[in-house]
Amino acid sequence: MLGLFMVRSMTGFGRAEVSGESIAVTVEARSVNHRHLDIALRLPRTLSALELDARRLVQARLERGRVDVTVQVTPLSGTATQRVQVDTALAREYLIRAQAVAAELDARCAPSIEWVLERSGVMRLEDAEPAEPSAPWPLLERALTQALEELVERRTAEGERLVGALRTLHADLTMTVEAMAGRAPASSARREQRLRERLRGLLTDTAIDETRILTEAAIWAEKSDVTEELARLHAHLAEFSLALDKGGPVGRALDFLIQELNREVNTVGSKADDLELSQAALAAKSVLEKIREQVQNLE
Repeated sequence: MLGLFMVRSMTGFGRAEVSGESIAVTVEARSVNHRHLDIALRLPRTLSALELDARRLVQARLERGRVDVTVQVTPLSGTATQRVQVDTALAREYLIRAQAVAAELDARCAPSIEWVLERSGVMRLEDAEPAEPSAPWPLLERALTQALEELVERRTAEGERLVGALRTLHADLTMTVEAMAGRAPASSARREQRLRERLRGLLTDTAIDETRILTEAAIWAEKSDVTEELARLHAHLAEFSLALDKGGPVGRALDFLIQELNREVNTVGSKADDLELSQAALAAKSVLEKIREQVQNLE
């Protein structure tokens, strides 16, 4: 199956037309972003009984997206598109009534067949039924399959472009996380130095207990330490890259990873009391938002 192990977009279009002996079936399939698979089928009355079969065919090919499928049936050249229906009972009623009036008035002219057929409701036009009642499903199946093939091809091509953009953003985010990791030790050292300076300022005339300073610094460092968050960020980034390499329908998995990445970045930002570390966290959030926008397009 085409694009089975490729990352695919949820946006695409496909069209196909298949002809039988007396009719042609045209299928157009469009898809856009959606959290789940949402299929909207528009079938002509003559094919309405095939809706469940058509829906199963779409479900077998697509995982996510809003999919609009429009089907048209066109009679081929030489095949009547409408059929004349005659209400014989109503025509007979007109004729009987007209003859009764003629007899009562002693009229010599009888109503003609042309006059009867021109009466309201006697003749009407209806859409012609397909001449090949056993052919619509094979024709619809072929046309729908071909339209879905084109739709999947376009979703796959768009998915490849999105993967390229996501890899670039992934590299940007990785660099930002590395910058955060590189800044974290210096930030910790600065916190300890500031604590020492504050304590010395408060205890100018008092002997300084170095052990107490170290204890307070350790407590402060533990509250503001981001080592675990950075480790989880690296793990999530590695998993994100593996998902792109694996391919297939990865949209939901990447959605989850983005939530986890965003949670860790927010924690780093809330703990940081260092300007450069805070700026790096803000930069990471900006890149994550760009990644989220791209991932929303993936199946």
